[in-house]
Order: sequence, then C-alpha cells, then structure tokens
Amino acid sequence: MQTIFVMVKCELGKAYEVAEEAMSADHVSEVYSTSGQYDLLMKCYLDERTDIGHFVTSQIQTLAHVKDTFTIITFKAFA
Repeated sequence: MQTIFVMVKCELGKAYEVAEEAMSADHVSEVYSTSGQYDLLMKCYLDERTDIGHFVTSQIQTLAHVKDTFTIITFKAFA
C-alpha cells in the first residue's frame, strides 16, 4: 500500500462541492480544507501497482471544479 497526498486548488466557492465528490472517489481516505495556495488536502491509499500519475489525472483532476493539483508521494510513516 502506498500513501499519497494531493493538494487541490478549486474554482472559487467550490471547495465544499469538490470535497464531497472526492470522498466518494475510490482510494480517497480523507479530505481536509486548508488555507494557503491550495483549498483541499486529500489523503489517498493506493495499491503498490497503481500508477500514481494515472490515478491523479483520471480520478482527482477530473473532479468538477478542480483547477490545479500538487501531489506529494510518501516513503515511510513514522507513527
């Protein structure tokens, strides 16, 4: 299992709609609202064989009202 975080920039006023839709997407575990350059932070768990780029471009970037994404790939959890 690999964990990635995807920061999402939404169209103005649409963050809550994007968050609701993202929660129904496969592999999205948690969605947080954030301040700063991005509106949402999504925690996703992917199978080791899953192509991260394909997942982000086909499952996250295609959500309605998403303008931009920034993906963080993790290596090890220290918890």
